[in-house]
Amino acid sequence: MAEIHVLIILFFVAVESATIVPPQTDVLLLALFAAGQYRAWLLLAAAVAGSVLGGVINYYAGRYIGVLEKKKWFPVKQKYLDKAARIFERHGKLTLLLAGMPVIGDAVTLCAGMLRVNLCLFVLMAALSRAVRYGFLWAVCAGLF
Repeated sequence: MAEIHVLIILFFVAVESATIVPPQTDVLLLALFAAGQYRAWLLLAAAVAGSVLGGVINYYAGRYIGVLEKKKWFPVKQKYLDKAARIFERHGKLTLLLAGMPVIGDAVTLCAGMLRVNLCLFVLMAALSRAVRYGFLWAVCAGLF
């Protein structure tokens, strides 16, 4: 498969996993790193870009959560939203650095939208968080840890 096709697939898996659907990106990214056929920095860029886009989707879902949370199909439980809101209240906008973390990251991105955090700040912090997460996966795969 040509590298561009792999990057496109990785991008869309990252978009999907950054939304409220369970993550698949880590496994795919590790497999692509292990294959050794692709440039790591391009894989990282595609994963971060897709993941940030998925986070922005969650951010906008958070802005309109009052409408969404009443729907039967809405998959985020109120207790997770409440927990994310408490973390935000306690730690402020630095909480956005948790946006790339599994499980709580989705609630943090939804909460950022609910609290109407500045979108530019959100994108910057989410990108940094995801870059650290995926960079760590690369470092593990490269044998640095």
